[in-house]
Amino acid sequence: MEIPPFPRPGSLEEALALQEALAGKVVVAGSLEGVRRIAALDAAHKRGRPLVAVAVLYDLEEGLLHVGKGIVPEKALFPYVPGFLSFREAPAYLLALKALPEAPEALLVDGQGIAHPRGLGIAGHLGVHLDLPSVGVAKNPLFGRPEGPLPWEKGSAVRLLSPEGRPLGYAYRSRAGVKPLYVSPGHRVGLEEALEFVKRLPTRFRLPEPMRLAHLEAGEALRALD
Repeated sequence: MEIPPFPRPGSLEEALALQEALAGKVVVAGSLEGVRRIAALDAAHKRGRPLVAVAVLYDLEEGLLHVGKGIVPEKALFPYVPGFLSFREAPAYLLALKALPEAPEALLVDGQGIAHPRGLGIAGHLGVHLDLPSVGVAKNPLFGRPEGPLPWEKGSAVRLLSPEGRPLGYAYRSRAGVKPLYVSPGHRVGLEEALEFVKRLPTRFRLPEPMRLAHLEAGEALRALD
């Protein structure tokens, strides 16, 4: 797939200005109805080693189709700063996506969408950069608070709210009794539509299957570097 050049800010101030500009381009509207082929994205990194990103091309009817990998040397990584993860991981994700034999219809990203202090988590950043619908599914919260207690039943969800009360996404229980996931739209997807899409994904464990496969592939690729 065609990948536009990714801007590499030279300082945190430049990254902040770029992040705020891109956040203004995020569209929190749209449906994933009819979307069949997605790319699930996950990354793995260990200090002193390159960062490895994986894009799993997954067909919702056929299952796993292809795995693309992207590797960026540690010395080339943007510094780790909370809230600026996309500048660190996105270059490797773009390499992984470029390695796929075809472009996905949407992105499912291990990380935040608009549930981010400036409204541009890595799912939104990649979605805007590639002009693709994207959804963030994070294992841990970053920004926002649940509207109320989350029931323990499978499929339960409560809204995540900003300090001002603006909806950002959902805390979502993918399996009964497991820790919640945090689902937020990245780009070109509505709030409810993002949650409903994640609910429709095959899920045998805590992570939806495409994301579980990406997580496993990323870990295996990192171990292979050793």
